[in-house]
Amino acid sequence: MLKALAVMTSGGDSPGMNAAVRAVVRRALDYGIQVYGIRFGYEGLVTGGDQIVPLQWKDVGGILQKGGTFLGTARSDRFRTPEGRRQATLHLLEREIEALVVIGGDGSLSGAHLLAREWSEHVEGLGRSSPAGEVHPLQVIGLPGSIDNDLHGTDMSIGADTALNHIVRAMDDLSSTAASHQRTFVLETMGRHCGYLALTAALAGGASWVLVPEEELELRWHQKMVAALDHAREIGRTHQMVVVAEGARHPDGLFINSNEIRKLLVDRLGIDVRVTVLGHVQRGGSPTAFDRVLATRLGVAAVDTLMQGPEGVHCHMVGLVRNTVVKTPLSEVVEKSRAVGMEIENGDYARALSLRGGSFRNALDLVKTLTRISPAQETRDDGIVVILTAGADAPGMNTAVSVAARCLLNEGIRTYASPDGFLGLIRGNLQPLDWHQLVGWVNRPGSEIGTARYEFREGDLERIAGTVETNRVRAIVAIGGWGTYRRAAQLAESQDRLPALRIPVVLIPATIDNNLPCTEYSIGTDTALNNIVEAVDKIRHTAGASRRAFLVEVMGRRSGFLALMGALASGAEKAYLPELGIRLSELNQDLEHLRTSFRQGKRLVILLRNEHSSARYTTDFIRSLFEEESEGAFQVRTAILGHIQRGGIPTAFDRILASRMGAGAAGSILESLERGSARCTVVGLSGRGIREFPLEEALEQMEMGEGRPKRQWYMDLVEMAQALAKYGPSRSSSS
Repeated sequence: MLKALAVMTSGGDSPGMNAAVRAVVRRALDYGIQVYGIRFGYEGLVTGGDQIVPLQWKDVGGILQKGGTFLGTARSDRFRTPEGRRQATLHLLEREIEALVVIGGDGSLSGAHLLAREWSEHVEGLGRSSPAGEVHPLQVIGLPGSIDNDLHGTDMSIGADTALNHIVRAMDDLSSTAASHQRTFVLETMGRHCGYLALTAALAGGASWVLVPEEELELRWHQKMVAALDHAREIGRTHQMVVVAEGARHPDGLFINSNEIRKLLVDRLGIDVRVTVLGHVQRGGSPTAFDRVLATRLGVAAVDTLMQGPEGVHCHMVGLVRNTVVKTPLSEVVEKSRAVGMEIENGDYARALSLRGGSFRNALDLVKTLTRISPAQETRDDGIVVILTAGADAPGMNTAVSVAARCLLNEGIRTYASPDGFLGLIRGNLQPLDWHQLVGWVNRPGSEIGTARYEFREGDLERIAGTVETNRVRAIVAIGGWGTYRRAAQLAESQDRLPALRIPVVLIPATIDNNLPCTEYSIGTDTALNNIVEAVDKIRHTAGASRRAFLVEVMGRRSGFLALMGALASGAEKAYLPELGIRLSELNQDLEHLRTSFRQGKRLVILLRNEHSSARYTTDFIRSLFEEESEGAFQVRTAILGHIQRGGIPTAFDRILASRMGAGAAGSILESLERGSARCTVVGLSGRGIREFPLEEALEQMEMGEGRPKRQWYMDLVEMAQALAKYGPSRSSSS
């Protein structure tokens, strides 16, 4: 039985490290394990003394939303020596620490792997082996903490999403000033051996060109770039952005300097070009909701891995692969993570790109497609494709429209919008989509072509068939939520009766509720979740010295995704979900918990309630109940976030997801038109990729009466959220 473990953050800091430490500490304490925090990484481990401190439940309260790492981090030359690692071993043995959780990048995880490998040697050298000469191995678990997202064994590392959003917000800000002065900006991002940040920022920010370390450039690459930017200017794009990773290289292996690019564009095109190097601003600030949830899931998994297999020797990293937590041997993580950099240094870019994996290569291909396409010189005169956004608006809809339409226009297919969703088809009001407008839609909130909730009435299907026939509509791309799916199903069911409707229809999931089948995330969900988390963070700032319980009502309809993930990301003590319902006995337990917590010194408690978690126990009812029965121990306030959740500029995650889905939908339409197919399909995020599913399959996965999928992956996280949000551990720690 594991009795004590230590947790540390090492190397460069990344947003979300605090969330990971919090999860490790609280999960371990809940198991009854003594927990130590090591200050300033390996340097603190070598120093020992007051740099290794016991951590209790309250010590990690209030750190979830803070950037950086409260434990501190530092580089350690002493740990690189055998003598330094022996000192580190001594300090762990003195406190009977049997396991070490290290949060950091490849250098930090490499150090953990080396210490674990040398452990027996150091223990014997210190004379600390058992009388029988036995040495208990050091259990080591690594967590990927790096904004570069350059670690093998995980699709995302802690901090990468936050850094990406910093870059994309900077691109949005630069775009406005670029438009005012008709300037071109060269934006340099971090990433010496990994182009993830530059690549995904270019995709999310609508850049005109991107340069990354993994891609081998042609000898005259700069001529292609200049020609592409010049062509974009000719077709009306007066301001542009070139994104370059700091590790991008010339064909001869020398680094590309951002000022070189500026001078090249000024000399060749005679345009006004400015350089912006973002630097360390990329790794600062409060972590995004995605990074908080990722860090929490991985922190809990680290402790669970140690506890579920205590008899074995653990020397692994836990990461997120295809939305599932997996463990990978540290030796493999270190070897394959460093292999990419070595291949780049050796000039084998094809091998480096191969090691990055399929999702990286797909993203690079998509960026190349979007930066190189332009309106076809000749348009086909065999009909049009219609794009519509229906139901409630969701952040990222415009991105999906923009990418799908440009991909189709690039193939010479005339593309029109149906204003206000299906109403445009019913009224015969179709409007051509203009390439120059579409380019600027990538970062816009809401839906530029309009959206509306609408139930078909008698004669509507016949009117749509008339519009389709009159305008020679060859296919439809419909972007929206569950109502949009049901309208599309009605169109498909009417094909035998109305032959004009025998056309391909592709559905793109866009709803903040994240309640759709065949996709793990819907467009708009991430933005809404971040809006919720930002609101709860602000509520925490109002706590002061008062004793208050805040009951925050969030959207989601019959899906508890926003409430549950919002609670995980904000540290809320409770999430009331429609999947679980609310019982009076549960409310009584929560009430008693509130009384106890506030009497023990708690100043603020946050409770999240999904809008449809109960028809009877409403937000006002729960507030009244808690306030009446508080016995003067605390006050109760409510906050109904309402439509603020669906507002604002879409996050990088939503833009990238919308870009991938929009391109996937356009590809599906082109394939159906070529084959003469009239299939009705749904695109969705499954694992690492965008997949296409028959609409019938999607409908079968829904609980029709509840309006949510039968299988909801996020419900597996309920126990985790409940365990971490308590005021203290269930079991006493061994301290």
